[in-house]
Amino acid sequence: MRVFVTGSTGWIGSATVDELLGSGHEVLGLARSDSSAAKLAAKGAQVQRGDLDDPASFRAGASAADAVVHLANKHDWADPQGNDRVERAAVEAILAALEGSTKPFVIANGLSGILQGRPVLETDASPEVGPGADRGGSENLTLEAVSRGIRSIAVRFAPSVHGRGDWGFVNWLTAAARKQGVSGYIGDGSTEWSAAHVSDVARLIRLGLEHAPAGTRMHAVTEQAITTKTIAEALGKVLDLPVTSIDPADAAEHFGVVGHFFGQTMTGSSDLTRELLGWEPTGPTLIEDILAGAYTD
Repeated sequence: MRVFVTGSTGWIGSATVDELLGSGHEVLGLARSDSSAAKLAAKGAQVQRGDLDDPASFRAGASAADAVVHLANKHDWADPQGNDRVERAAVEAILAALEGSTKPFVIANGLSGILQGRPVLETDASPEVGPGADRGGSENLTLEAVSRGIRSIAVRFAPSVHGRGDWGFVNWLTAAARKQGVSGYIGDGSTEWSAAHVSDVARLIRLGLEHAPAGTRMHAVTEQAITTKTIAEALGKVLDLPVTSIDPADAAEHFGVVGHFFGQTMTGSSDLTRELLGWEPTGPTLIEDILAGAYTD
C-alpha cells in the first residue's frame, strides 16, 4: 500500500514510517518544513508538504494514497480549543477524500478521558462527540465514517509510548526531577499509567492498516498498570536523586503541564487487540527503558 502518514517525523510517526517501509509499503509523509522533508526523503519516503493549519494538504495526501495514518497533533497546551478545531478540520478533510473508497484510515487518540474507575476496554466508546469536544471528537467522527465507505480504525495510545528519543510525558518528568532536585510522585503514588514501547506501537499501527476490520478500536498497551511511584523511583535511581511525595496542591508548580496527567490513573487493556491482530509486543518495559538510560543519556 501507499500510506499517507501525518505527523510522519514525530515520535510515533517516525517509528511508524520505518515500520511501514521495512514491511514493503510506500510512504507519503506530511512535512511542514524543509528539514522534515529531508528526513523523509532520506528514508526513501515521498513527501507531501503541508501542516495542520492547511486542511487542503491533508485532503491531497489522502487522495494520493491507498491508506491514511493520522498522527499529527499541535500539542498547544495554551490553546486546547484551537487544537480541537484544527484537528476536526484535518479529519474532515481526510474523510472527504476517502469517502466511498473502502480505504483504511487509522486515527490516533489517547486513553485519557475515556473512562475512570477501571481500565479502558476496546469496547468502550469515547465520550468525546462533536466539534467542541476534546480532539474535536475526531475518534467518533472517524468511526462513524464507516457508513461512508471508509475502513475506519482508531488506535488509542498509552500515556507513555516510550523509548530513546521520546519527548513526551516521561521526558517531562525527567526534566522536572532535574530542575527540582527530587524525583517526585503525587500523593501516595498509587495512580497508574499504561505504557508501550514505540516499536510495538508502530507494528500495531501497521497490523491495523493491513488487517483490522472497519470500526475497530485498537489499544497500544503492552503494560496495563505501572504506579506513578514506581516511575518516580526508577527516575530517582537513574538520576541519583531522592524520591519524594508531592502534595497534589503543589503538583502543577512542581511538574508543570505533565503534573495534571501524572495525578490521573490512565490505564487500558489490550486483550482484544492482541487476540484480533496477533499482536505480541517484544520491546522493553517502561522501567527497563528508564533504567537503561533512555531518558538520561
